[in-house]
Amino acid sequence: MPQDRRASFTRHNSQDMRSSSAPGGVEHAMRVDLDGLVKQAPSGPEKEMFAKEMDDFYRLFSRYLHEKKHSKPLNWEKVRGPKPEDVIAYTNLDQKDLKGVAPLLSKLAVLKLNGGLGTTMGCVGPKSAIEVRDGQTFLDLTVQQVEHLNHISGADVPLILMNSFNTDGDTRKIVQKYSAHNVSIFTFNQSRYPRFKSDSNLPVAQSPEIKPGLWYPPGHGDLYESFANSGLLDQLIEDGKEWVFVSNVDNLGATVDPTILQHMADTGAEFVMEVTDKTKADIKGGTIIDYDGQVRLLEIAQVPKAHVDDFKRVKKFKIFNTNNIWISIKAIKRIVQSQKLDLDLIVNHKTTNDGTPVIQLETAVGAAIKHFSGAHGVNVPRSRFLPVKSTSDLFLVTSDLYLLENGQLRMNPKRTFKTVPVVKLGDHFKKVNDYLARFKNPPQILELDHLTVTGDVCFSSDVALQGTVIIVANHGAHIDIPRGAILNDKVVSGDLRLLDH
Repeated sequence: MPQDRRASFTRHNSQDMRSSSAPGGVEHAMRVDLDGLVKQAPSGPEKEMFAKEMDDFYRLFSRYLHEKKHSKPLNWEKVRGPKPEDVIAYTNLDQKDLKGVAPLLSKLAVLKLNGGLGTTMGCVGPKSAIEVRDGQTFLDLTVQQVEHLNHISGADVPLILMNSFNTDGDTRKIVQKYSAHNVSIFTFNQSRYPRFKSDSNLPVAQSPEIKPGLWYPPGHGDLYESFANSGLLDQLIEDGKEWVFVSNVDNLGATVDPTILQHMADTGAEFVMEVTDKTKADIKGGTIIDYDGQVRLLEIAQVPKAHVDDFKRVKKFKIFNTNNIWISIKAIKRIVQSQKLDLDLIVNHKTTNDGTPVIQLETAVGAAIKHFSGAHGVNVPRSRFLPVKSTSDLFLVTSDLYLLENGQLRMNPKRTFKTVPVVKLGDHFKKVNDYLARFKNPPQILELDHLTVTGDVCFSSDVALQGTVIIVANHGAHIDIPRGAILNDKVVSGDLRLLDH
């Protein structure tokens, strides 16, 4: 049954926190503004929650100011590839199936990062509500996956959704439709933090009311504290859960893997990050490194400008973080309680609708790798990373390239090569509704290697694409690919209009 997990919060003493700042200083001014926002919030549990978030933001802001003044930039000379023991090959692990790890499944929870909207794909509401396969959404498929786990193992693996203030309302309505399913669903919210002006370092928001452009969810690195604050972390420990499997809700390859679960139990590792081999399409992905003898996650935003090209080289940094992460639940509680979870800051410079330059401070969930005992990576097959970030990705997952079973996509065994085709759809296909209008049904692509489509192009039914196919409709031109067409290593350009009979 879906459950909305809300908690009461104990607010930190703001006066104590403020005393560390000199009167009139930037930190003091921020503290005063944050207290002013809290005073405006209506009394009750929501106010306590908001006050706690403002205190957490204040600590992050104070660290930002300190690091801006005192921290030294990353020393590129100390950046090394991971040690052999820091990244283990998945193929070297003892392979298990779901039935073989049934006792361990009873100690597992599945957590999906569900804070994103579908706006980049032209959709309204949570991205997890976008239909991605056979009329089913990301959430539909996720629920089927967890329900299948519970059916096979007899366990009660709960599904947890970490929402943002952008997705929470809609998501809580959506999950009601799963009430008859064999899966317990919990939701909690990550924090909402105020954007602050680049020049004055003061919040843009003048009230706690949520208005577009004034507040933001501070990245998925906020998971640890929000998870603990929600009360759900303690509940899971009380229920005998030991591990949580965290992943992005839009990664259709991120299913519970029995082999990695067994590996967690056998090694006692508190943190395992799934990584996979980098291709030219993944050059911006974060990677595991050795830095001063410590395992770290390096994101492109942390790389000095002079070394960005070096970071992108596949030969030097051969793997990247899939954001599929397995974590010890008790370890999360211990580290959050220690208040030493200083994740690497990601400073994002933005501009509001009225042109005001602002800053938002974010963190990444994988950056916590340096805080956990026995933390390491497992180099998994590419099939574990199947994100849908664009309609080009949607084109692949809706095609005959994949088969759907128990909410899980797997490569069609009829495909000769196990690599995924490179697909680049132009701006005419960028929004989901436009994309759907241009295909009568998904083309057959079992033998496709590369597809590029730009301009005003439409596909009729039963089209087959093979080898390398490039279709270009120049400005003002239109191309119709007729019903039953087979394009094998073809370049199509110009203006072509055909009517189906």
